[in-house]
Amino acid sequence: MARGDTNTDHVDVLIVGAGISGVDAAYRLKTRCKDRSFLILEARERIGGTWDLFRYPGVRSDSDIFTLGFPFRPWPSDKAIVEGSAIREYVEDTAREFGIFERIRFRHRVVRASWSSPDARWTLDVEYEGAVRHLTCSFLFACSGYYDYEAGYRAGWEGEKDFLGQIIHPQFWPEDLNLTGKKVAVIGSGATAVTLVPSLADIADHVTMVQRTPSYIVARPAKDSVARFLQRWLPRSTAHTAIRWKNILLTIYMYSRARTRPEKTAAWIKDMVRKELPEHYPIDRDFSPPYKVWDQRVCLVPDGDLFAAMRSGTVSIATGEIERFTPNGLRLETGEQVDADVVITATGLVVKLLGGVELDVDGNKVIPGNHLIYKGIMLGGVPNFFLSFGYTNASWTLRSDITARAVARILNHMSRNGLTACTPREPASVDRRPIITFSSGYVKRALPFLPKQGSRSPWAVPQNYIKDRLSMRFTPLDKDLEFTRGDAVVRAPATGS
Repeated sequence: MARGDTNTDHVDVLIVGAGISGVDAAYRLKTRCKDRSFLILEARERIGGTWDLFRYPGVRSDSDIFTLGFPFRPWPSDKAIVEGSAIREYVEDTAREFGIFERIRFRHRVVRASWSSPDARWTLDVEYEGAVRHLTCSFLFACSGYYDYEAGYRAGWEGEKDFLGQIIHPQFWPEDLNLTGKKVAVIGSGATAVTLVPSLADIADHVTMVQRTPSYIVARPAKDSVARFLQRWLPRSTAHTAIRWKNILLTIYMYSRARTRPEKTAAWIKDMVRKELPEHYPIDRDFSPPYKVWDQRVCLVPDGDLFAAMRSGTVSIATGEIERFTPNGLRLETGEQVDADVVITATGLVVKLLGGVELDVDGNKVIPGNHLIYKGIMLGGVPNFFLSFGYTNASWTLRSDITARAVARILNHMSRNGLTACTPREPASVDRRPIITFSSGYVKRALPFLPKQGSRSPWAVPQNYIKDRLSMRFTPLDKDLEFTRGDAVVRAPATGS
C-alpha cells in the first residue's frame, strides 16, 4: 500500500489512472490547488498505464518524448523517439520526485461511480483484493485513457483453426515467445505493426507485414540534433521549453499543411519512401493509402528502421485482403501465399472510455455517447466530473496537461467563491459532431460510445494546442457552466485567473 494520506476514504479529488495523464493531473493539483486533497487509484500493480501494459518487442512512442513528456520535468537526453520501458521509468521517477507516488493506491479498480446532488459528492465502488470498498470524493477525474486494457481488437478469419502455428495479439505478448529462425506474419499497417516488424526482423528468419491497405509512413531521426545543441548551450529548463515549442509548432505546421494540401503532402511522403527503397519498388502498391494524409494517424519509423529491414531482405510487405488462414500461413485474395510459423494480429485497439467505469447521476445512468463534451474536459449534465482525452494529431500529453491546468483553474475558482458543484449545461442550439474525425477502424467502431463535440465553443474540440491553451486559459468560466452553492444555483462571474 502507498504511504501518506492514502488510507482516507474521502478526498476532494480522486484521480483514476496512474499513467502519464494521472501523474500530470496530480502534479497540477499538488502545485496549483494546495487546499485540495487528492488520491490516485490504479487498477494495475505498477505505474505507467500504456507504457506498463505494452511489452512487445520494440514498443515505443510515435510522438517525440519532448512533447509526450511532462512540461515540468525535462527529458535529459537528445533521444526523441523513446522505447516504452524508458517512458514508464520516466513516469515513475517523476511521480517519486514530486511526492505523487505516495498518493497512489495500486490494484484498486473503480467499477462504479455514483453522484449524489444532495450530498454533492461521488461514491465509488472499488475492487481491491477480491472485495469491494466504497470511497467518496467531491470531484472525479478520469485519467484512464481511451482503450480496453483487457482486450485488443482482432478480426476473425476463415481457416484459423487450420493454422498449425501460433496466433498472438501484441497487447498480450508472451514473455517466453521464441521467434529465432521462424517466419512471422504481422497483420496490420499501423503504429504497432511498423514498430514490431523491424524489431522482429532482428530475431526471426523473415517477417512479412500483411496489410489490407497501406498507411502513410514517415522516417525521422531517433535523436534530435537541435535538442542536442540547445541542451548543450542553454540551462536545462530553458532548453526543454525551447525544444518542446519547436516540436509543437512544427507538428501544427505539418498537420495544417497536410490538411490544406493533401495531394502535395502525400506526394512528398511517397518521394521520401521512394528514396529509402530500391529502384522500381512498387510504391503505389505498398505505400499509397486510399485516403488523405491525417485521415488516419501517420506512422513514424525512427531512423527509417522499417525501410532498412526491407533493404536487407529480412522484411517484406504483402498488400491485400486476407482470404483465409492456411495450415502454413495466410492466403490473400490476390492469390499470394504468405508462409508463417507465427501470426501476430496488430489489428488495433478496443476503445473503452473511462476505463469501463459505470457512471450515474442521482440514479440515472450516464451514457457518454449521448453527451456533448465541454471544452474536451467534462460531460454535459455530469457534475464535478473531469476526463483527460488527448490529441489524435499530436502528443497525448499536450492535451492532458492543458486539461489538468483547466481543472485546477475551475477548482480554485470554486474554492474562492465557496461553490460546491459545477455542471456543464448543453445548449439546444449546438449541432452534434463526432469527437474524432479519423477514418481508422478503431475510431469508427467506437463512435457510438464516445461523447460528441458541438459546432461552437466551448463545446467544440479543436485539434490545435495553441488554440486550446488560449481558450482554456482566458475564456470565461461561466460560459455554459453552471455552479451551485449548496442547493442554490449560482451563475459564477467570468474570470481570467
